Amino acid sequence: MPESQDADAFVKPFVYETLNTKALHFSICEIQSRMQPQRPYALDLEYTQTMMGVLLLNPQPERLAMIGLGGGSLAKFCYRHLPRTRIKVVEINPHVIALREQFCIPPDDERFKVRRGDGADFVRMPPYPVDVLMVDGFDAEGQPPALCSQRFYDDCCEALQPEGILVVNLHTGHRDYEVCVERIRRSFGAEMLVVSDLDCSNSIVFACRGHLISRYRPKALRRPRHVDEATWRELMPAFARVAGALQRQGLQ
Repeated sequence: MPESQDADAFVKPFVYETLNTKALHFSICEIQSRMQPQRPYALDLEYTQTMMGVLLLNPQPERLAMIGLGGGSLAKFCYRHLPRTRIKVVEINPHVIALREQFCIPPDDERFKVRRGDGADFVRMPPYPVDVLMVDGFDAEGQPPALCSQRFYDDCCEALQPEGILVVNLHTGHRDYEVCVERIRRSFGAEMLVVSDLDCSNSIVFACRGHLISRYRPKALRRPRHVDEATWRELMPAFARVAGALQRQGLQ
């Protein structure tokens, strides 16, 4: 997307701070992203922890792409804890990108890039296939239609490496939630898993261009080498839910 496109076409988010948190909002009613200033690389929202359950299926992806930057929670986490992974983040709203320093998002380097662009265009014409594709794209109106169409999910599948994994955050209150789940199923077939968070406001869909989901076998959850103990303790409940859902699906 050209940098010259009129920035006024995009809604400006605002930052809401408390003593312990800093959050990104389009409206005061809904949080887009939240971080703890004292621990900026931690995943503060439960749904982001669940999305990182993808590491149960591929603990060391070589190439990872994200659609939607927000406050950069997922991007920062992957940058810190996946030191061998090349990460590209695509964000359409220039006002969101402009807040990257406020949310301690690291500067671009040889393996980490944040680019302004349309996520639907990115998966339609990807510069390279990726091992993991994470979709967490919301605007002031919710989930943009371009990021939940059948064409979009078909393109996501094609943008993946063989055995590549799509991870999508869906809001269960969206009027087309069930439609979106069914569209992903049409793109990926049986190789998908839906995991809801504890308050049932978000569902994370894992879908594979291969057979990693059906081949998953439960094993003891062990802390990855690059994840510190405090972070691992926070991730364990979400990872256990994902592992349990994988196990139950494998028994069906």
